[in-house]
Amino acid sequence: MQAIARWWDSVELWLTGLPFVPQVVLVMVVLAMIAILVVRVLTALIDRVADALDARLARAGHTDAAGREPYEGNDDGV
Repeated sequence: MQAIARWWDSVELWLTGLPFVPQVVLVMVVLAMIAILVVRVLTALIDRVADALDARLARAGHTDAAGREPYEGNDDGV
């Protein structure tokens, strides 16, 4: 654990020793990568939950697989 702490300290010292603009650029790149990862994980999670809910509603007979109510969109206007 001390090896990780020493490594992190050296990275922190290196980063704080950089001029302001490279610090900002580096932090923004790292934050952008983290944000992209979080978005992908949340999107996958939301898709799985939505698919599970769609399947559950379809099994219960409340909607079809496309998420529409039964008889929704009839061409005969009834």
